[in-house]
Formats: sequence, C-alpha cells, structure tokens
Amino acid sequence: MVRVVAVVSLVLSALGAAIGIKLDGNGYTDLLIAINPAVPQNDELINQIKDMITSGSQYLFHAVEDKVFFKEVKILVPPTWKGNYERAKRETYDKASVFIDRPNPIFGDEPYTKQMKGCGEEGEYIHFTPDFLLDDDLLDAYGTREKVFVHEWAHLRWGVFDEYSEEEPFYLFGNNIEPTRCIKDIRGRNYKVTNGKHVHCPTDVATGLPIKGCQFFPDREQENSASIMYMQSLDSVKAFCGFMDHNYEAPNMQNKKCDYRSTSSVIFGSSVDSDALNTLQPLPSPPPPPTFTVIQRQHRVICLILDVSGSMKGERILRLQQAATLFLSEIVEEGAQVGIVKFSTNAEIVSPLTTLQGKESRDGLIRHLPKTVDGSTNMCNGLNLGFEVLKKDDGSTKGDDLIFLTDGEATDKVEDCLQSVVDSGAIVNTIALGPSASSVLITMANLTNGKFIVADQSLLSNQLVDAFTSFILSDGDPTKQAIQLVSIGKNTADWFNGTVPIDRTVGNGTTFTVIYEKSIPTVHIEAPSGRVYNQTHVTNHQETKTITLNIPGTAEPGDWKYSFLNIRAAAQTMTLTVTSRAARDDVNPIIVTAEMNQPSADGSKPMVVYAEVKQNRMPVLGAKVMATMESDTGHSELLHLLDNGAGADTLKDDGVYSRYFTKLKNGRYSLKVQVTREGGNIPFTPSRQGGSLYVPGYIVDGELQLNPPKPPVNVQPADVGSFTRIATGESFVVSVPPNAPPPNFPPNKVTDLSAEILEDTVLLNWTAPGEDLDQGTAGSYEIKWSEDLEVLQKNFSGANVLNTSALQPQEAGSSEQHQFLPDIPIPNGTTLFFALRSEDKEAVKSDVSNIARVKKFVPGPTSTETPDPGLNMSAVVISVCVGTLVVCLIAAVAIYVKKRQRNSGVI
Repeated sequence: MVRVVAVVSLVLSALGAAIGIKLDGNGYTDLLIAINPAVPQNDELINQIKDMITSGSQYLFHAVEDKVFFKEVKILVPPTWKGNYERAKRETYDKASVFIDRPNPIFGDEPYTKQMKGCGEEGEYIHFTPDFLLDDDLLDAYGTREKVFVHEWAHLRWGVFDEYSEEEPFYLFGNNIEPTRCIKDIRGRNYKVTNGKHVHCPTDVATGLPIKGCQFFPDREQENSASIMYMQSLDSVKAFCGFMDHNYEAPNMQNKKCDYRSTSSVIFGSSVDSDALNTLQPLPSPPPPPTFTVIQRQHRVICLILDVSGSMKGERILRLQQAATLFLSEIVEEGAQVGIVKFSTNAEIVSPLTTLQGKESRDGLIRHLPKTVDGSTNMCNGLNLGFEVLKKDDGSTKGDDLIFLTDGEATDKVEDCLQSVVDSGAIVNTIALGPSASSVLITMANLTNGKFIVADQSLLSNQLVDAFTSFILSDGDPTKQAIQLVSIGKNTADWFNGTVPIDRTVGNGTTFTVIYEKSIPTVHIEAPSGRVYNQTHVTNHQETKTITLNIPGTAEPGDWKYSFLNIRAAAQTMTLTVTSRAARDDVNPIIVTAEMNQPSADGSKPMVVYAEVKQNRMPVLGAKVMATMESDTGHSELLHLLDNGAGADTLKDDGVYSRYFTKLKNGRYSLKVQVTREGGNIPFTPSRQGGSLYVPGYIVDGELQLNPPKPPVNVQPADVGSFTRIATGESFVVSVPPNAPPPNFPPNKVTDLSAEILEDTVLLNWTAPGEDLDQGTAGSYEIKWSEDLEVLQKNFSGANVLNTSALQPQEAGSSEQHQFLPDIPIPNGTTLFFALRSEDKEAVKSDVSNIARVKKFVPGPTSTETPDPGLNMSAVVISVCVGTLVVCLIAAVAIYVKKRQRNSGVI
C-alpha cells in the first residue's frame, strides 16, 4: 500500500512535466508554438510572434475581467535553422498548440483553428502563415494580430465558435433583414461590390434575403465593446459577447454548437478553465509580459529498453524480435542514433548508439536484438542503463527517446527511479505486452509526453508490429515518415492473398514484410505493370520467421497483388505489413492519425474515437474508416467512423471521422484504424473551420472604404487513386467500478435538424440518432414547434406537439425526413421554429436538438406586407389553447405584447 501511495503522489506532483497548456495561478504556461520545417529561416518571424503574444496577453487580460494572461511561451524552430537556440526537452512538433506553416489550400493566409470536439472542449491547434505575421497589408481586414490571436485562442482553449456565418450571412427577423452577428447593435450597411463599385443589396424575391454576394460593411466607429468572436478588427471591440448582449437569433456556429449560449457563458460556465475563471481574483495591475524561450530539436536519439525476463519466453521474445526488426529496418529515419538495452534481474547494453546510415548499420542493430530470456523484471536497472546509453552522444538525455517494453510487473521498487525518469527530460514511450504488464507504464508515458501502447502476443493481431510502427518521426515533415499501408493477418492451410493499392503520394522505400508461424510460404507479388516478385527476390530471416521484399526505387502506383501459399499440410498464421514513404520530397502523402477523446473512462461518460485523414492539412473525404478497440481482457469492438457532422462528429466534411465508443468494459485497450478509399478524385466540399473574419471594408464618415479583396483560393480535388492506411493510436484504459450496472447511454443529440416550407407543407430533415448515442436505432421521436425561439429553448415540453406516431426511427447515421401538413394555415411571413428529441426503448431521452428555423416567404406584392409575428403567434395560441376563452385571450395578448416589444428593441 505504501508503494502505491508513493507512486500516486509522485504522479500528482509531477504532472507538470507533461506537455500541454496549463493555467498556473493567473498565467498560462507551456504554450508551444512550432514553425514548420518548410518555412525558410527568418528571425523577423520570431520577433513578430513575440510581439503578437505580448500584445495579445494584455488584450486577453482586459477581455476576461483582468484575470488571466500569457506567462510562458516556447517557440520551436525547425532543425535546419541556424542559431544559438536552447535544446528542446519533451516539446515535439506534433504537440504544439500553434503552428506557423505554409498556407492551407482552403484558407490561404486566413488564420483559423482546428476544432474536432464540441462546445466548451479544447480545440486541436491554431494555424498562422508566415505572410500573416509579416505582411501588414492584411491588418485592416483582420485587425491587429493580438486581437486575431485572442479570437483564435478562444476557439482553441475554450471551445467557443464564430458569431458570424459565411454560409448564412443574413437572416430575417420579423420583417427585417439582419446580418448574422453578435451583438445586433453593430451598425453598418449591406452592399454588393462588383469591380470596385458598390450598390445597395438587392433582395432575392424567392427568399426575401439579400442576393448572393451581398456583404455587411460595419461602421468603422462603434460604441459597443463586444464581440471578439464576431468582428475582432473593430477598434471598439475589447470583450466577449455576454448574456445580456447575446443575439441568440443569429444562425451562427456559436448558437448552433453551444445551445444558443453566449460566448462568455461558455468561457465562464463550461470550458476547461471555467472553475478557475470563476474563483480567480482580478489582478490589481497589468501583468508582466510573457517570457519566451526559443528551442530546437536535432536528430532523434533512441534507446530500446527490452524486457528479457523469464516470462518473455516462447512467442513473446519472438514477437519482440519480429516487431523490433521491422522498426529498425524500415521505420526509423536515416540519421537517427539508436541503441539497445536488455534487462531482467540485471541490465546490459547490447548495442551502443549507432547512427543509421544505410542497410549495413540497420542490420548490425538487428543482429544484436536479444534472443534468450531469464530472470526477474528489475525495471529501474533497465531505465538507468538506457539513460547512460542516451548520454553518449552529448552527455544529456534531454529530448531523447526511450521505447520501453515489458510484459510483467516490476520486481524492484519503481518509485525509486520514477522521479529520475521525469527529471531526465527524455520522452518515454511504453509498450505493455500482454495483460500482466505493469500499470506504471501508463504513468511513465503520461509524465514524459510519451505514448502508451497495449499489445498482445498474438501473431494474427499483429499488434506488436503496429505498436513499433507507430513510433514515427514527428518533426512536421511528412515526407520523412514511414507510412503503414497494410497490416493484416490470416490463419490458412492454403492461400493468403489480396491487393494493396500504392497511391501516387507514396512509393519510396516500399517494403512487404511477411511474418509466418511455422514454415516459409511460397511468395508471389505482382506489380500493376505485371512484373512478378517471387522467392528469388525476397530475404528470408529464418530465426525471426520473417520474409522481406524491398521494392527498388519508387514503387509504381496502382494495385499490387500478393499471394502467399502455405505449403504445409496444417494451417498456419501469416501476417503482412506494407510500409512506404513519400514518392518525392515535394509530395505530401496522405496521413492518418487516430486518438481517443480521453485516456481513460470510468463508465459514467462515453468515449469518442477520432481519426483524421488529411493531405497537407487538406481533409480527405469519402473514405471508409474502421476503428478496432481491443482490450487485454479479450473484449473487442469494431466501429465504422463517420464524417457526417452528426452524433460524435462535430463538423461535417472536415476530414475527421468520429464515433462514440459506448460498450465500456474493464481493460486496457489498443486502438487501430484502417482507412480505405477507392480510386477517383477526392470530393472537395470541406466545412469551414473556426477562424477570424475577413472584413471587406468599413463605413467611414458615411462613405464606403474597401479593403483589398480577399485573395482567392484555388483548391483542386486531389486525385491520388485508391489508397489504404493503417494508424495505431495511443492506448486507453476503462475502469468501471465493481458491481456498477452497464452504462445505458441515451440517444445522441440531433445537431443537424433543418426545416423548409414547400407551399403549405413543412419538410424536416435530420440525421438519425441511435439507441445508445450514435449506435443502434432509437425507439421514437418527439417533435415540437413554436413561433417563439425561446419557448423551445427554455420550455421544450410546453411547446406545440407534432404527431409522430407514424414516424419510425431508422438506424443511426441514416437520413431522416418528415413532411407534414400543419393543422392551421401558415400565413405569409410567418417564422416557425422546430426541435426534437428521441428516446430509446427504455424511455431514456436524448438532449433537445438544435432548433431549426424556417420562414414562409411567398414572392410577390404580398411578401412586403408580412403580418406582425405577434398576431400570428396569438392566432396559434387561440386555435390550440385548451381551457377557458378568457385564459386563452390573456395568453395571446401577453405573447403579442412581448413580440411587439422585441421587434421595437424594448427587450
């Protein structure tokens, strides 16, 4: 018990060693900004970053009630930059919160934030281009850089969304055309600009809204201080939109994603910092400027620390040899330094640091992989000797990598060396081989910014190979990465065959690796051109039962066919792993990353699986993405991930495929994602990420002053042919309390409900939820409507009911549609609001959906004479009210008066 308490105490005290933004008192620390290797060296870029964050710290401080500021910032420069930079510790490119990178083909130089998760949840990263930081011509349209940074920071840290909308720039409020904005008191005019000339916006007779191409031009001088998430470029804007100012009518992402709550309500009510922001006292004076550290990583230095205790005998040591051989021969990049340590009762250096320079150096390391096992599991001996190996290059372990593999509990006192592991500055990646591997592996990985991977010894699962294959270089240059195309196994008495598409983004260093259980199979691999590779072209490593085929040069794109014949009478297991690298230095390969939304779960909340498929930050759409979660206790789940903007998926067509993981059973789980896509152009209709608004111009002294036109982007659909990818994510832990009943999650909230009026009928569309969140089939729907948005927001149960008895829910993810004829006529000019919720077969209800708005607009002379919405609502109340006539009339008059007040701006 004492040892457990000691380890737990160390974990809690050393959590600060891990990478990630932290709020230390009133100051944010560990903000990591990374410059992509493709950006040429420019010291002025670093100066501009510092200026932006320094000024942004003051701006943020005043925007959030004088409570928080930026305290410590690190800037990670590329390895190729020359200068006297501090050595990076555990800061790696892929862990950065802000990237300075080439323009995203979709956004050009526009700053944006990648948000994969929901309202109030942290985003993934902020993206700035060098031109945005260096070109002052962009400042009129976007505002000063510090304002833009704070706008993006609110996306990233607090999970709020934009209060403007490029998809719906205007909406009808009563009889008035309103720009989509928050707050509504921002003054301006609507114009359409063509060839530098402007006209007042014509109205589309079909919709009553301004025609396409019309824009809202704000007055340069405003009296209002909000809102940063709408138009940060205005000089008067210094605050986030609060409850009293919030425009919940606007059809923007903030309202849609955050249930019509104001930005401030999310920041102070449900973001990662809400508790702190509500308890922190305002500082009596402005904070000091941030401290900046410019850091740099060099080539990788890696030490494999491998368990060779007695429990590693048999299949386990063989699997270790097979997986480590593939890692050393194909995955680690040229120029890296690699050493190997084995440990059991004692530890031994089996290979000192070796610089990888071609096949001979790699083969030398492979020959030193341990083959025999014996003794106990003294982890500290292995770790301490591994650190000695890492010091041999420059006397330090700072920023170096360990890959630590074990299959058992420690027989020594791990707490005796755990603090030294944290203090080393090394990144410790851990592999738990089998269900008995120590839980301290999770602690070590968490405290050192490493990965924790679970693997079993089964050859068929290929999990240990997948684990080693996931330890790729992460310096921001995907052309250097080894990419896993295929990982598949089969137990067969005859043929193991199939097809591997090699797409046009990869092809260099392509390797087919076959691991067999008993005897070498006959090999037949056929290139798209018909060229055949057979037994004479492969290398058979008999000791590790591995066949390797290295394709010379660049593998030709297309479908490669493989056939392996088991010539034994008895069945045996064979696995195939195919890896490749970018076809050329100027071609960005398709990359897949996989992760869970949290590293552990106790059954009270579902987990979410994410897989992002991209090429140079461009989303890859239309892929089939399958995720496998397999625990060390034998529980396995296969989920089809979707990019449909429903259920667990936050944004449709952003290249992030998601699904809830609801069948939570105890165990440590591996995560593996397989992505496939048939040939042809990749469709391009991506959803917009949250970003800063580009203002086309301002009204100054009554005159329109235009900003330079927003530079156009010319995005062409990628045509890479068919492709496959395999990605292994970090493992996670499910620990449901003993005797707790299985979780019964409700159907997921519908987030894409839409409505339209077709003559006298109303058509509703949405994506079907499931029985348990976004899986299975819900039991029933409950649909309500009102002419008052607030009714559905605050009193869903009291709103008008639609008859849904004939509406049978479809399977989760299906397109649902419900068309109905209202009981009463819908007068022209009427605005209706709809919302729904579903329930499962045990009557557990979902949250209320987003609220869909629709306005009946009939073109023609009558369209300009829309009845007062208060009168419409009164008529509805009278027609449906149940009770005495007097009560109904009183209710109708009250609603009418309220509507009149709102339309006149009284409330």
